[in-house]
Amino acid sequence: MSQIEKAKSPPFGTEPRSASRPATATTSDYGWFGPQDLYLFNEGSHLRLYEKLGAHPRVVDGVPGYQFAVWAPNADYVSVVGDFNGWNRGANRLYPIGSSGIWSGFIPHAQQGLCYKYHIAAPGGYSAEKTDPFAFTCEIPPKTAAVTWDLSYQWNDAEWMAQRKAKIAHDKPVSIYEVHLGSWMRQADPPYHSLSYRDIAPKLATYCKEMGFTHVEFLPLTEHPFFASWGYQVTGYFAATSRYGTPQDLMFLIDTLHQHGIGVILDWVPSHFATDDWALAHFDGTCLYEHADARQGYHPDWGSYVFNYGRHEVRSFLLSSAMFWLDKYHVDGLRVDAVASMLYLDYSRKPGEWVPNQYGGKENIEAIAFLRRFNEEVYRHYPDVQTFAEESTAWSMVSRPTYVGGLGFGYKWDMGWMHDTLKYCMKDPIYRKYHQNDLTFRMLYAYNESFVLPLSHDEVVHGKGPLWDKMAGDEWQKFAGLRLLFAYQWGMTGKKLLFMGGEIAQRQEWRHDQSIDWHLLKYPPHKGVQQLVRDLNRLYTSEPAMYELDNQPGGFEWIDCTDAANSVLSFYRKGRGDDVIVCVYNFTPVPRLGYRVGLPGPGSWIEILNTDSSIYGGSNVGNSGGVFAEFVPMHNQRYSAPLNLPPLAAVFFKGKL
Repeated sequence: MSQIEKAKSPPFGTEPRSASRPATATTSDYGWFGPQDLYLFNEGSHLRLYEKLGAHPRVVDGVPGYQFAVWAPNADYVSVVGDFNGWNRGANRLYPIGSSGIWSGFIPHAQQGLCYKYHIAAPGGYSAEKTDPFAFTCEIPPKTAAVTWDLSYQWNDAEWMAQRKAKIAHDKPVSIYEVHLGSWMRQADPPYHSLSYRDIAPKLATYCKEMGFTHVEFLPLTEHPFFASWGYQVTGYFAATSRYGTPQDLMFLIDTLHQHGIGVILDWVPSHFATDDWALAHFDGTCLYEHADARQGYHPDWGSYVFNYGRHEVRSFLLSSAMFWLDKYHVDGLRVDAVASMLYLDYSRKPGEWVPNQYGGKENIEAIAFLRRFNEEVYRHYPDVQTFAEESTAWSMVSRPTYVGGLGFGYKWDMGWMHDTLKYCMKDPIYRKYHQNDLTFRMLYAYNESFVLPLSHDEVVHGKGPLWDKMAGDEWQKFAGLRLLFAYQWGMTGKKLLFMGGEIAQRQEWRHDQSIDWHLLKYPPHKGVQQLVRDLNRLYTSEPAMYELDNQPGGFEWIDCTDAANSVLSFYRKGRGDDVIVCVYNFTPVPRLGYRVGLPGPGSWIEILNTDSSIYGGSNVGNSGGVFAEFVPMHNQRYSAPLNLPPLAAVFFKGKL
């Protein structure tokens, strides 16, 4: 049994007779912390606290061991308890570093893989054993101790790292596969445990490459005690969850994805944290990381604590966490969860349940400043990565630079598009003519931000059902509707994100403790949806017209968005060249033969995609490979052609201006 996994019943030592604060640290401790470290930490500007706080292998006077350091400014006594001292509270005390609030000490002969916690005693009789906030790894939950660990790893992704900037730029194709690692694929035999980082690495990398996805986005892989939180109730902001292996195992997974040409985006949660009493909550007997006032420090929706963004040391903690994943794990992007809950003091709160800012408003000034600083520092140190905001309100300039007043994110999730489009697809086609605006409205704001179009995990849990079941109609119509939805997502401006399982038409709501229903691929309709997603990705990544001008009005033009009576939409996409992709959508189960559509150029237009093809499980209504544009003006275009529009389907044509 490994040292990480072994259980303990710690024989705690006798509490020290005096818990009075010692006057000074040792010379060795001061050598570990330079004056600049302490200044930047207390100022809120330290970006790499993980190099100083936590547990680090070190040699002092020729003796190997581990240096321990923790921030506990209100403590009277701090010690390290662990496997190396029999969990004796009095064996290895730490000492304060000046007035910084940091306690530090060197423990000789401590080795990698040993479990430990901090014992903290504070005024008023407070006494607790706390997990290290800067631990690099922890015991497998439900155990809670930190584990001494070194992060050395030999990376083999130099080729990817040298060119990754171009892979996630605004004028490049970005197609993201959103993954919950613990339920993407599980062991084939009972008890069906999750696969390890190393076991899943070649499978996920090969699958994403075959499917044509450019990036994987992982739901949080930071340590979290409650598996059903999917990683969003974090206790370890520097610890990769040990459920799937060691830190090096996660590095291997990311390395493998990079070697297959797949980028990695990590969900990061600076908006709130878990309330477990052995973690960050009331860390030194006071509200250290959170606000003391529950109206500011407690999140009513998630039963979690909200960070105190106005506290300098908390900002250093969070900024260092962000940099850590970029520094040590070669992550290509950070997706910040629940940004709206950070921006608004009254988020999900009733009158009287929140505290206005200094000007009487509802904007969280400290959180806004933190988000701007976060983005500035990420792009300053890593101009080849991107940050993503899950922001569900109309806050302006989320993905615009801070120097023009924006929040500084690279991309923003278009939650409005997701909700409006799914709402439309759930309606019986006979009523869709009254709701055409649900599909067309987004183009009124499409260039306000740099958008990602998500069909995310949040839409397939908590009774919402899978995407397949959201589609209106009988079974055939559900499959056709799902194919149509994906073609609409891939055709519109904006980068793409699809949660795992959607690509195989998962028929059950996502379950975090079970695998995707891969067996469905035995059935042609499910295999057909998967093939369509694969082909959409290939078309998207190979046709510059589909992505080059995503954020510019010149990349999109409606041909006709007014035919609500027939529930038909048409537009075209273009890039910097002459190639044009015309996308036509029929949102009813009625085939429309000879339906004339305006085209922006003369001559032959090749049918490059038809979601009603029998390859995908459709009825094979189509245009025999293409159409010829005649000089018959239509829809404000000089040319047009009669098209056969399949039922509940999209057809794409390629031509030139």
